[in-house]
Amino acid sequence: MTVHAYAPGRVNLIGDHTDYAGGLAVPMAIDLGTSVVGEPGGERIVLHSEQLDGLVELPLRPEDPAAVEPTWGRYVAGVAAELQPDVGFTGVVRSTVPVGSGLSSSAALELATALALGFRGPARELAALCQRAEQRASGVPCGIMDQLTSACGVADHALVIDFTTLAVERVPVPAGAEVVVVHSGEARALAGSAYADRRAQVEAAAALIGSLHDADPGDLERVDDPLVRRRARHVLTENARVRAFAEAFSSGDLIGAGRLMAQSHASLRDDFEVSTPTLDALVERLCATTGVHGARLTGAGFGGCVVALTDPGTLDEGWTVRASAGATRLNPASPPAGTRRRGA
Repeated sequence: MTVHAYAPGRVNLIGDHTDYAGGLAVPMAIDLGTSVVGEPGGERIVLHSEQLDGLVELPLRPEDPAAVEPTWGRYVAGVAAELQPDVGFTGVVRSTVPVGSGLSSSAALELATALALGFRGPARELAALCQRAEQRASGVPCGIMDQLTSACGVADHALVIDFTTLAVERVPVPAGAEVVVVHSGEARALAGSAYADRRAQVEAAAALIGSLHDADPGDLERVDDPLVRRRARHVLTENARVRAFAEAFSSGDLIGAGRLMAQSHASLRDDFEVSTPTLDALVERLCATTGVHGARLTGAGFGGCVVALTDPGTLDEGWTVRASAGATRLNPASPPAGTRRRGA
């Protein structure tokens, strides 16, 4: 029996570095994704990729996913180590999510792999398993936003996620709104970034003032370290921006939503220090373009992509993405189509 499992990438409209702080975000699953297609059977997992080099060949229970080569196979190994399937799998990985872009190519691969290897369960359990798999594979203490968005995506809707409760609410994408993702030209690699340092700083602030989900700006006075205070200030103000963005977005106020996206980028640049000069220049250029309501880095930063909220047809670069349904097993004769890059 041929199995076809598919998982979408995601773009985060607002709310970065809030997931591991128990905060809020508004991501959406997108119509760029990853498929794992093949035949269950045997006692090994064997996959090759149509986009990336190398053959992945693994036992059903890999002992050290972080040591697997090629490196993309580490995410497959992490899933296998967490899932511990009883039956092997031989197949191919096909993806339209650009690697190193901040659009969650790794999460899409993890979820598609888990479904292909036989995972059956609720979307939140799938997301949690794949979060653990990524942590084992990469050594990065990532939050759950990427996996949860890919698992819970809803066509034509963004999601408002509360990472304290993992509650997910749907927010319709307004008519006349276009979401465009533009690559900065800088590849993004969390394993080589200061991501773990940022998480540790946020956790240090929470140890002093309690949950950043419930804190208010006055609580920041209890944080003596100015660096830790800035990190916490980003999370607190970002949570407030997420709430305001969700309200503006749902009411079709694209100008207000775009303004909040620009403010979010400034906070990520100044208080959280995860932007780069290249990302800043791209955001500035896009925000100065007529018909662009706002733009910000998307994902954890340190390179990758910028997301822009625009009027239809405003930009002739990047990818115009649409809100997609979440991860699933599909009829292999009907794979989902990815979007075409503008200018291609």
